[in-house]
Amino acid sequence: MAKFFGNLHLVLATGLVLTIITMLNYAGAAPVDANSVFRWLHVFFGILWIGLLYYLNFVQVPTMPAIPAEQKGAITGHIAPKVFFFFRYAALLTVITGLVIAVVKGYAHQAFTFSGEGSVNLIGLGMWLALIMAFNVWFIIWPAQKKILNLGATEASAEEKAAAAPRALAASRTNLLLSLPMLYCMVSANLG
Repeated sequence: MAKFFGNLHLVLATGLVLTIITMLNYAGAAPVDANSVFRWLHVFFGILWIGLLYYLNFVQVPTMPAIPAEQKGAITGHIAPKVFFFFRYAALLTVITGLVIAVVKGYAHQAFTFSGEGSVNLIGLGMWLALIMAFNVWFIIWPAQKKILNLGATEASAEEKAAAAPRALAASRTNLLLSLPMLYCMVSANLG
């Protein structure tokens, strides 16, 4: 049993198989189509994205100043690169699956232009907030973190790292701020 739970990929594959079995067994109550599959993927990637956003803002960033310098390398060298990999790709896949849902359901244009009614405009606001957040992840937070963590071919001086840190923090806190109304829009638009 320990070997099974020690293998992340095996656990994820098993969870996927259980999801498929559940979908097929309850297809009468919840039809399995492109919308339902992409909606499930959208929620999964969204939980991963927002969960890591909250982890970074509630746990890692506030804790880093209290960690002794000789131990910070474990986080910056091993944990943070993995966190930022999943963080940025979860953001990308959340946006893509959300756009697929809007296109499949036929409300993408109305949502983006706020030309629909009720929940379509509410989901439109959520979509715009999510796009701003994804932009922050890919074009502000990630480039700054590459400098701060010396990832890939990105070498940065101490001054460049010091300048990148406040930008990354401001963008991350902006995403935290925007995540609250975005989640309200996404949940509430789907209740009706």
